[in-house]
Amino acid sequence: MGYGTGLTIWAAAMSVAGFAGAAQLCDPGKVTVSGDWGEATFTVDIADTQETRAKGLMFVAEMPLMQGMLFVFETPQHATFWMRNTLIPLDMLFADAAGRIVTVHANAVPLDETVIDGGRGITAVLEINGGLAARLGIEPGDLMRHPSFGPEAAAPCD
Repeated sequence: MGYGTGLTIWAAAMSVAGFAGAAQLCDPGKVTVSGDWGEATFTVDIADTQETRAKGLMFVAEMPLMQGMLFVFETPQHATFWMRNTLIPLDMLFADAAGRIVTVHANAVPLDETVIDGGRGITAVLEINGGLAARLGIEPGDLMRHPSFGPEAAAPCD
């Protein structure tokens, strides 16, 4: 991919509106991530049961650029992941109950069974294409907006 194409994709991912305004309605099929760099919205599949979390993105051969999977936990916990049977590199964004990103694990290696430790107090993990977090500028302290975070979130939904 050439530099111009990457810049076009990056610009398309940015939103004009930030979290500074009033709380916004949220679509359960989308996660918005915001930071000093701007804002990006990902279309997501939700993994909120033991079965869907266990399967995750295993055996997925490719994933469109602004898509991902949001893993949702009922209570804050120590979240660890691995890449068993996962065929594509992933960035993992681990968030606390407020939707604040605590840990960014970049470019998890396909098929690697090394444990990836996202930390304690995690209620959601957003998996996106490997390298995308760095391209967008996503880092710890940035915010996720999604209905799963509830009214007490740092960036709540209406």
